[in-house]
Amino acid sequence: MYPDTASGSFPAPPSTAEDQSDRQIEFQAVDEFEGEVLDDTVEMYVEFDPTDRAQGIPPTGETRIRNWLETIAEHSVNVVARHGEDVIGHAVLVPDSDDPDSIEDVGDVEWELAIFVLQAYQQSGIGTQLLKHLLGHAIELGITHVWLTVERWNTPAIALYERVGFEPTGTENFEQEMGILLD
Repeated sequence: MYPDTASGSFPAPPSTAEDQSDRQIEFQAVDEFEGEVLDDTVEMYVEFDPTDRAQGIPPTGETRIRNWLETIAEHSVNVVARHGEDVIGHAVLVPDSDDPDSIEDVGDVEWELAIFVLQAYQQSGIGTQLLKHLLGHAIELGITHVWLTVERWNTPAIALYERVGFEPTGTENFEQEMGILLD
C-alpha cells in the first residue's frame, strides 16, 4: 500500500515562505484548536467554497465547522497557513484507528491526510508548501505512513500530491488512493 522507499525531508513549521503571488505566508503547527487560531480557522472554512468540499469535509455552517475542528483536534496533527492575520489554508493528519486514545507509538499507525486552501490562494504554491510543512511536522512527531483519497478527476490535486512524493496505491470507482512513506 505504500511506496518501497521513503520520501526525503520536508520543512517543519514554524516558517515563512513567499508564494507565487509574492505574498508572505506563515506556516504554523497547531497543537490545540482553541481561542484565536480556532476562530480564524473557522472563519476560513466559513469562506470556503462548498463546491470544493470532498467526501463531506469541510462541513458547512459555522457551528458544524467549529464542532468538526474541536472533534478532530484531540488526536490529529494540524498545520495552518496564514496570510497576515488570516488563516488561508489548513492541512490535517488523522489517525486511522478505531481507538485513537490507545495509540502508543504514532509510527505504528497509518494517518489520513486532508488539505484545504481558500480558493483565492489556490494555484500559487501554497498548497504544496502547506503539505510539505505538514509532512515535516509529521516526521518530527515520528509519523511514517500517510495516505489519502482524492477524486480521480481532481487532476490538480493529484499532481500536487505526486510532486510532494505520494504514489498511487489503488483506485475505487471515483477515488484515487495514494500513499507516502516518510523518513
